[in-house]
Amino acid sequence: MSAVVDSKYAIEITEIEYLRHGNRSFIARIYRPISGQAGKAGKGPFPMMVEAHGGAWVRQDRMRNAMLDELMARGGVIVMGIDFRMPPTDPAYPASVADIHYAVRWLKSHAAQFGGDPDRVGVMGTSSGGHQAALVAMRPGDARYGAVPLNETAAGAPVMDASVRCAVLCWPVIDPLGRYHKVKQEAAEGSQEALETIKAHDLYWKTEAAMDEGNPTRSLERGEKSSMPPVLYVQGTADKAHPRPHLERFVAAYRKAGGRLELHLVDGMEQNFMNENPDARGTADAIERIISFVHEETA
Repeated sequence: MSAVVDSKYAIEITEIEYLRHGNRSFIARIYRPISGQAGKAGKGPFPMMVEAHGGAWVRQDRMRNAMLDELMARGGVIVMGIDFRMPPTDPAYPASVADIHYAVRWLKSHAAQFGGDPDRVGVMGTSSGGHQAALVAMRPGDARYGAVPLNETAAGAPVMDASVRCAVLCWPVIDPLGRYHKVKQEAAEGSQEALETIKAHDLYWKTEAAMDEGNPTRSLERGEKSSMPPVLYVQGTADKAHPRPHLERFVAAYRKAGGRLELHLVDGMEQNFMNENPDARGTADAIERIISFVHEETA
């Protein structure tokens, strides 16, 4: 952990199986505040965030954003970093979104166990995880995304839905189809990195029609009805992997549809800067803003 932020809490980190598909176990890493420094922090229950890692939908795991998750917990936010199904081992879209949707419901149902508040739950993600977080935030009632049943709800307990109080989108792939066309052009010009990105798109999406349907930006531009929780959108100004025009279209469409969206641009940073530039002032400022945003929007 390198970014210098205001650590108000000591924390506890635990791992737990939160989901099972057949014989496969999927693990959540829970970061939670356990005690505050005198005069600096209050007691829970705390807001909670489900965090979805990036990796072009097919790579990485719950440890990808461990530093961010830990620092958020030190700022008084319970964070659930999750593993979820990914091709080629697992089914293509929308299987992973269904797992993240399930994780939101699971975390609400286990709020008391971790000292959290089930009415103060949000979702966040980086890169492809940010894309999936946006879909869960905007489509909590989508039957495909809610296809994994929460079987452990106690008799008489309220049925948990996947609606969220806020969403934090860090350099999301906010227009998958637009990004696919971009990297295909780059591959035609000789980029080997673009070829790898194309392979990941093809594994996860299978078709361009799916990239168009599971597309937060184009969904809004088509006028589809969406849930509109407050959004914090974080991206570096030097990020070439997540095109600035895609960001601008989503921001404009979300606001036009009536959603509140705060754009936090970090000067000179490329993609994944929180992990790759942990000592930068811009990283610390961005993490502090994420923590403040979650507290503000779930108060």
